Amino acid sequence: MTFIVVPYFAEFFGREKIKETEFIKANTFFTKFLNRNYVNPELNKVLDKVSIDFEQKHKGIQLIYLDANFPFIDDFPLLPHLSHNDGKKIDLSLVYQLENGAVTNKKPSISGYGVFESAKKNEFNQNEICKGRGHWQYDFTKYLTFGKINKGIKLSETATRDMINSILNQNELSKIFIEPHLKRRMGLQGDKIRFHGCKAVRHDDHIHIQIK
Repeated sequence: MTFIVVPYFAEFFGREKIKETEFIKANTFFTKFLNRNYVNPELNKVLDKVSIDFEQKHKGIQLIYLDANFPFIDDFPLLPHLSHNDGKKIDLSLVYQLENGAVTNKKPSISGYGVFESAKKNEFNQNEICKGRGHWQYDFTKYLTFGKINKGIKLSETATRDMINSILNQNELSKIFIEPHLKRRMGLQGDKIRFHGCKAVRHDDHIHIQIK
């Protein structure tokens, strides 16, 4: 059903599976098994263009996606997300590097979520502010790692910035969500880079993108 029937019926709802290539892959097979890998055709094209452009800057490094959308019905929620319900949204993993500085496709958790690149002492800490206002769910994804792995890796600010800039170059882009401290730390520019609000969850373990 998942791999033969569902893709056929998804077309009637204007959605299709993310087209994986040598440049774009799911972080885990279960994303596909649970049908959380559907987007509309326009977003599929954006992902393909971004993955090619990004790989040209970092050879062998893939665009790794996390949750996208279900194959059917607008406004049907993809829990625990608030807005992954119309085929126009997707979460992408940050990019990491090994201890020797080499950029890698490895990720720090099995799910791709929940291992945060937290604010440093001198950086604006949105997590503390949101939780201080009573938004207890803001860092809830720390319980959704399904296991931490590859503990020797750390965020590659250069490669992550290059990936985000490749996304910003796409005319179809509507907005990107990322934690404010990472936006400042990586020197990211553009009014399409937004804060997602305290009612969501923190975005320093992944980024969220959506198209118009």
